[in-house]
Amino acid sequence: MVDENPQRARTAITELSNILRSSMQAEKAETVSLERELSIVKDYLALEQMRFEERLKIEMEIDEDTLDQQVPPMMLQTLVENAIKHGISKQLKGGTVKVVADFKDDHLELLVQNTGQLANIRNGDGFGIKSTEDRLNLMYQGKAFFAIKNLDNNTVESKVTMPVVI
Repeated sequence: MVDENPQRARTAITELSNILRSSMQAEKAETVSLERELSIVKDYLALEQMRFEERLKIEMEIDEDTLDQQVPPMMLQTLVENAIKHGISKQLKGGTVKVVADFKDDHLELLVQNTGQLANIRNGDGFGIKSTEDRLNLMYQGKAFFAIKNLDNNTVESKVTMPVVI
């Protein structure tokens, strides 16, 4: 990329360095604002957009009122990364990753939807799922939830529901 498109390479390096910097800082923080987490997600998706080009479509539906909410660092980014790794990358024609943040019944709801089908990962490499569930239970004492399911024949949804912090 450096030889073919130097400007694009510079942009990719900047986005990658933002992700790495945020990742190192995340180890120190128990929570970050959703706005900060979304900036990492956007940098990550921009990198993947370079990789997949027209095979990756991105949709964001973010309620602006949710941006101040505190979330576990790198959690949303990990869900988006898994959507690309286990969903989009396995689709010949690519697909869509949709990120939604909204309030539902006094909870913050984060959704990541992607093209693909959910395999039976509970009996395989479901470490990420278990880790996410454990992390939420530890931080929110059973008041936060994580679920992953097929919405239809070609869409997987990961959902995190957390108490609203006022």
